[in-house]
Amino acid sequence: MNQTTKLVDLRSDSSSRPTTEMVESIRLANLGNDGFGEDPTVNELQLLAAKMLGKEDALLVTSGTQANLICILAQTNRDRYILGEADCHIFHNEGDSYSHFGGVRTIRIRGRKGVMNPEEIENSLESFRGEVDLITVENTHNRAGGTIIPIENLRGIKKIVDSNGSPKIHIDGSRIFNAAVALRVDASELTRPADSVMFCLSKGLCAPIGSVIAGSAEFIESARIWRRKLGGQMRQAGIIAAPGIVALKKMVDRLGEDHEKARHFAKELNGFGDIQIDLETVQTNIVWFDMTYASLSADTLVSRTRGLGVALGRPEGNYIRAVFYNDISDDDVDFALESIQSAFGRDL
Repeated sequence: MNQTTKLVDLRSDSSSRPTTEMVESIRLANLGNDGFGEDPTVNELQLLAAKMLGKEDALLVTSGTQANLICILAQTNRDRYILGEADCHIFHNEGDSYSHFGGVRTIRIRGRKGVMNPEEIENSLESFRGEVDLITVENTHNRAGGTIIPIENLRGIKKIVDSNGSPKIHIDGSRIFNAAVALRVDASELTRPADSVMFCLSKGLCAPIGSVIAGSAEFIESARIWRRKLGGQMRQAGIIAAPGIVALKKMVDRLGEDHEKARHFAKELNGFGDIQIDLETVQTNIVWFDMTYASLSADTLVSRTRGLGVALGRPEGNYIRAVFYNDISDDDVDFALESIQSAFGRDL
């Protein structure tokens, strides 16, 4: 296969490209002024998303970071706390936005493969009695390797919240449909315990831009106000919503193909050149591999494979990340494995 003109980009599923049907949907979109709630394509998307997540209403926003920030600001008060897993995306990758804009503090609980122990949550709520406004759960959990937060764990957290009378629960569900497909359940099963949830239309769903927030009608009204305050109110936003509708109708069920590619890649790579992969974490479309004991450094491997036409993610420390999505074919997976083999200078 000739790879000279193509980069196999495994850095993130945010590199996914819109399908031909999505591009055509933009051209044909029926538009209106979403600032007045009058864009019919946006309204259709929001209704569809709310139904799929089992919530009353939904709101289109520009990005996942903006979605999480809005959900936090709409459900917290200044100088209060949000509680989440220590390595969650909100704490590590979203620029401390909740503190800058809302004066919100954090309680960080170390989970196991991204999953928090409900008893530790309960203990923290006791220690910070009345001061925690929001518990945030990331599903799937990126830095744990794309791991799924089990339904039983979410129900356990909900039980603790109900017994305390507060706080609310927010799901950072950037890849919530990956979790649902892997578990073979409707996404609403995973979001039922939550007061708010967000997901990305981009990433594995392949839309070019946009995220969606869902929750009660009352919550969405508050979220709409915060979206405006943050400069996120849009006009003819149907050009964003149209491919999002295609994404929800056509791209969810195929996510399992990405999971299969990730699993194949991880199994083939694990142990090669002393690369270490915890196969228990390869539950969806993400593979994190540890280069601590490898014969090449992480930086060297990333540099060499890039020169061969494969881009790997370089998140931190001795780790490398590979993410699989619609644009990555079976041949691309094999080519990536061959490129890593070449980078080490020996057979896989």
